[in-house]
Amino acid sequence: MTLQNSLELSLVVLLLVACGYDLAQRRIPNRLLACGLLCTVGLHLAAGAPLALLTTVLAGMCIGLLMFLPLYIVRAMAAGDVKLMATVGAFCGPMLTFHIGLATYCCGGLLAFAIVLWRGKTRVAAVNVGALLRPLLLRMTGMPLVAEPMPSPSVGGMPYALAIALGAFLMLGLRHL
Repeated sequence: MTLQNSLELSLVVLLLVACGYDLAQRRIPNRLLACGLLCTVGLHLAAGAPLALLTTVLAGMCIGLLMFLPLYIVRAMAAGDVKLMATVGAFCGPMLTFHIGLATYCCGGLLAFAIVLWRGKTRVAAVNVGALLRPLLLRMTGMPLVAEPMPSPSVGGMPYALAIALGAFLMLGLRHL
């Protein structure tokens, strides 16, 4: 089995387990992510590619982290999801991680929309989105930026490991077409 196949198979297993944890417990264990990182480092070292630890593993982790860290900072995402995306980056390298991140954003948006529809919270979600966008639109017209409280509480969270897995599976599948 080639290094690429071993990395992809290991990543698929990691993502399936992470989805299971996130769906059942709404958290992703650090031990699981540490095992994933050890796995990718071990596979690269076993393949005789120690330089890949910098060019692939570290660079991919940085891209995954940088793409999702802003969402954590604004409390739109949990830390486990950010760490999971950084771990995905360690497996995939910087370019594929960037594409997986973009696909994950799209999958996450579709999943969020489906959850809002499923829970019957479309009106509340629309009011909240309006409250988020209103200050930005007012600022664009030259008015001073004034923070507004959210009119309604959040319509609920979602297990974002599922969106990360779907984005990764989509991009890995497209690579093999």
